Amino acid sequence: MSKERQTGPRGKGPRRRRGFERASGLLSDRIREAGEARGFAVSRLLTHWAEIVGADIAAIARPVNVSYARGGFGATLTVLTTGAQAPMLEMQKDRVRERVNACYGYSAISRLRITQTAPTGFAEGQVAFDPAPKTRAAPDPACRRAAEAAVAPVADEALRRALAALGENVLSRQKDK
Repeated sequence: MSKERQTGPRGKGPRRRRGFERASGLLSDRIREAGEARGFAVSRLLTHWAEIVGADIAAIARPVNVSYARGGFGATLTVLTTGAQAPMLEMQKDRVRERVNACYGYSAISRLRITQTAPTGFAEGQVAFDPAPKTRAAPDPACRRAAEAAVAPVADEALRRALAALGENVLSRQKDK
């Protein structure tokens, strides 16, 4: 084979060497560069934060920065949280540090610093944390019967079910008020 540029079918454009590529493969270099700018040598800490520290801690905190000491050992992980959750996170510092070090595979993080704003200013610290899941009470059987009676003449089964669910929600909200 010569070193000339190979062309695809019908002589149009360069020939592709592979088929489809994963999106993660296309973005991995950019994610790594962005993570390294913040000190994250392992981007998995950013991308799998909820799996590493657990859903309860991930809902109240986000990793912001990893700063290394001059000797290279004993890094400090800065974690962003809200003011109300800071005392709760403070009590779980050791647990978070152990889980993060398990991600790195060695004792990379020696300190955990909790901040209520990003270390560079207030603009970056505006993180939308996951809200608490809404718990919904069991639907009232009277509302369900009333909604089903109202949509009984509808011939299409899927439409009737959708309208019955909508009617049940409307009637239950009116009852709550």
